[in-house]
Amino acid sequence: MKSIFRIFFRTLRIVLTPFMLLWEKATTPKGIVRLPEAQQQIDQQCKNLALYQFKTCPFCIKVRREMNRLSLDVALLDAQKQPQHREALLQGGGRAKVPCLKITDDKGNSQWMYESSDIIHYLQKRFA
Repeated sequence: MKSIFRIFFRTLRIVLTPFMLLWEKATTPKGIVRLPEAQQQIDQQCKNLALYQFKTCPFCIKVRREMNRLSLDVALLDAQKQPQHREALLQGGGRAKVPCLKITDDKGNSQWMYESSDIIHYLQKRFA
């Protein structure tokens, strides 16, 4: 019975994946246009951020859309298909849950932020 559920959901994911990615592409808003100096400063700040995500996770899509709207160049790390990123997420954040924003300060200390709504609120507060 357990294998039947697993096969069902795996098939469902395979069928829905193209539609989810197409929906993301079609509904992603235009990014904020900033002066080149301001955008360069924001890009520099984004080097201390990394988003651990799955490509087709609806909550990850929500965060990526907001990052695009804010014109943020944050590193996207696929914790589903790249085992080294999944392991880093487990070691650093303690859970293999996505989306997860890794925020590194100037001293090299890292903070791991889970929950898409918290991540979006943080990005809006810091970069909007």
